[in-house]
Amino acid sequence: MAEKMWAGRFAAAESKIAEEFNSSIAVDARMYREDIEGSMAHAAMLGAKQIISASDSALIIKTLGEILDDLDSGKIKPDESAEDIHMYVEAELTARIGEVGKRLHTARSRNDQVAVDLRLYLRRAVGEIRALLRENVEVLTKLADAHKQTIMPGYTHLQRAQPITFGHHLMAYVMMLIRDDGRLCDAVKRMNRSPLGACALAGTTYDTDREMTAKALGFDAPMLNSLDAVSDRDHCVELASAFAVLCMHLSRLAEEILLWSSSEFDFIELSDAFTTGSSIMPQKKNSDMAELIRGKTGRVYGNLIATLTMLKGLPLAYNKDMQEDKEAIFDSVDTVKMCLSVLAPMLDSMEVHPDVMYRAAQGGFINATDLADYLTKRGMPFRAAYKTVGQIVAYAIEHHVVLDEIPLETYQGYSELFCEDLYGEIKLETCVEKRKSLGGTSAAAFAAEYAYATDFLRGQGK
Repeated sequence: MAEKMWAGRFAAAESKIAEEFNSSIAVDARMYREDIEGSMAHAAMLGAKQIISASDSALIIKTLGEILDDLDSGKIKPDESAEDIHMYVEAELTARIGEVGKRLHTARSRNDQVAVDLRLYLRRAVGEIRALLRENVEVLTKLADAHKQTIMPGYTHLQRAQPITFGHHLMAYVMMLIRDDGRLCDAVKRMNRSPLGACALAGTTYDTDREMTAKALGFDAPMLNSLDAVSDRDHCVELASAFAVLCMHLSRLAEEILLWSSSEFDFIELSDAFTTGSSIMPQKKNSDMAELIRGKTGRVYGNLIATLTMLKGLPLAYNKDMQEDKEAIFDSVDTVKMCLSVLAPMLDSMEVHPDVMYRAAQGGFINATDLADYLTKRGMPFRAAYKTVGQIVAYAIEHHVVLDEIPLETYQGYSELFCEDLYGEIKLETCVEKRKSLGGTSAAAFAAEYAYATDFLRGQGK
C-alpha cells in the first residue's frame, strides 16, 4: 500500500475497509482536467511570487501538461487505489519529477483545491448543458413555426377548453427553457469566484497572489472569506435546483408527448428510433424515451434534497460530509445532459397529425367562450351571456350537435342578439386569430414570441 500524502502523524496504517469508505476517486476522477488546470495556475503563481523557484515552477507546469495529455489520450488512467483525484495527480507528478513535485502543494490545501476543481468542472458542465438546451429551443421553435396555424384544443384540467395552435402550445415550452437558461446563467455568475488560496480554512502565511490565480482560471475574482471559500456549496444547491426546474419542464413536455402519442389522442407519432416494443405484445409501440425523461426527473429532485440535507447541519469550515456533494451534482449533470440529448432529436423526428388535432378541436364546445363574447360585444353583461351560452351547450349535448350545427332560429330562441354572423365568429380559425392580445394565439401574437425565441438563439435575448 502506497504511503498516504498525509502520513506522518499516524503510526498505524489505515484499514482496508476504512480506505475504501474514505476514497472518492471513483467519483471525482472526472475532474482530472480541472485539477491539473488549477494546479498549473497555482504553480505559476508560486513561481511568480518567488515562493518556489522559477525553474521548479516551469518544470511542474510542463509535467502537469504532460500528465494531462496522457490522461486525455488514455495512455494512463487514474489509480483506483488513490484516495482522490488530487492525491493521484500529485503522486503522478512526484513520481515523474521527484522532490520538485512535492513543492506544488505549498500554500494550498485539498480543501481549497477540491473547491476550485468543482467550480471549474461545473462551469464547463453548465456550458455543455446550455448548448444542449439551446438545441432543444431551436427544435421546438422550428416545429412551432411549422405549426403556427395547426389548430388543436387547449386544455385546462385535461379537459378541452379553448382552441389554440400547436405552435402556440410548443412555444410555451420554449419560454420555459429560456427561463431555465437564465437560471443556469445566474447560478454561474454567483459561482464564478475562486476559492483557490484560501487553504484549509484560514488562508496562508505565504505572500500569494489570489487575483492572479483567479484571473488565470477565468474567475471573476477570488472569494473574500477563507472559511466561506472552502465550505461553500451554494453553487451545488443552486445548480441542483436549476436542474430540477429544468427537468420538471422536460417531464411536463414528456408527459404531453405520451398523451399525444397514445391511441386516444393520436396527435403525433414518434419515430421508431425513439420508441420500443413489447416482449409479448407485437402491436405495441412504447414511448420509452419520454417515459424515462419523466422518470429521471425524480432522481434529479432527489439529488437536490440530498445536497440540502447533507449541508444543513455542518459547522464551518470543511467536513468530510461534503465529499457527498459531487456524486449528487455529477449525477444531476449526467441525467440532464442525457434527457436533453434524447429530447431534441425525438421532437425533430416526430410526425404531427394536424387533421386529428383539428377534429379534436371541433368537439368539446371549445368555442363557447367566443359565443359568450359575441353576446357581450352586443351589450349583454358577461355573466348573463355566460349563463345563456351554458344553456345552449346543454341543448347541444342533449341533441348531440356542436355549436356550429345549431340553427339560427334555435339561437334566437335564447337571445334576439344572435344574428347570422355568429357562425363566422365561432369558427375555430376565427377564435384563434381574434386573440390578438400579447401572448395570445393570433398570428401577430405568435410572431412576437417567435421573435423573442429567435433573439435568444442569436444570443440577443436576456
